[in-house]
Amino acid sequence: MRRLLSFLVLTTGLVAASSPANASATAIILHASSAPLVARNLPLVRVSAASPLSAQQLPALNIHPRLRTTWRQVGPHEVDAYATGRVSPATAYVVSVPGTLSCTTSCVFGNLHAHDTTSGVDLTWADQLLAALNYLPVSFSTPATDLAKGVGPGSFTWRFPNLPARLMAQWQVGTDNVIVRGALMAFQDQRSLPTTGAITAATWSALLQAAAANAQDPATYDYVDVTMQLPETTTLYVNGVATFHTLANTGIAQAPTSTGTYPVYLRFQSTTMRGTNPDGSTYNDANIQWVSYFNGGDGLHEFPRATYGWPQSLGCVEMPMAAAKYIWPFTPIGTLVTVHA
Repeated sequence: MRRLLSFLVLTTGLVAASSPANASATAIILHASSAPLVARNLPLVRVSAASPLSAQQLPALNIHPRLRTTWRQVGPHEVDAYATGRVSPATAYVVSVPGTLSCTTSCVFGNLHAHDTTSGVDLTWADQLLAALNYLPVSFSTPATDLAKGVGPGSFTWRFPNLPARLMAQWQVGTDNVIVRGALMAFQDQRSLPTTGAITAATWSALLQAAAANAQDPATYDYVDVTMQLPETTTLYVNGVATFHTLANTGIAQAPTSTGTYPVYLRFQSTTMRGTNPDGSTYNDANIQWVSYFNGGDGLHEFPRATYGWPQSLGCVEMPMAAAKYIWPFTPIGTLVTVHA
């Protein structure tokens, strides 16, 4: 017999209605897509039937890479598929979502539609790995002998308690915050991975390999603090110590520098800057040196001015040549820059 099936899944999406070749068969209408996240505590697919449906009679859900699942009864006409096997973090999965169910002595799914989904990661585990490898300004102490195998018990401690409180306030275990994104970008950059600041499958695999090998971050932990209080200044912190201080210029009122904390995402030893002035005219400044972009077009760089310490730029943080040259080696990809009043 053939039962009418519809799929109520976690994300919306309309798949075009289809009909079996046999005109006497009931048309099948699918509202089908993959769940937005593969996890052990979330349903992958919900199946609704026009007639009573038993979870015990349904065949296994086909998923690639292979993942063991089980059907759970939700109501007389509804069942959910849950992952019961080990879900690999940051992994792309393809779920074969069925559109028909045919039962004789056993039941078989048909009219399958492939839907892509991904698994997430345990952010606390990621924090532990990054901290253990010294990519974060916090350390992680644990009796666990191999964090590459899973989350370990333990505690986080600030490695550099003299960092500004405005930066420390942005750290929270198990959350997506700018401190973690900066650390991920630094890790990705060192391994020639796309510096997205997000945990991709390739990043997660590399992170586990680094943890297994105890491959510590070879760089110092650097941080740049820019204050717009007059006189405006830029301060460089290396491993929690304020090692360099210079006058600087931020954006004028018509093109202010955005406040906040951002990771450096693009760098040039020398580049040409082009854009539009507030009056509508354009500029084309060649050979701008020691450039580290941290927020859109806002960057740290040198720029010749008669004086420094007050708003003069079009959003960038301008510094004297010698100061910008000194700071530049300490602003690799992922370095956090805070701009504040």
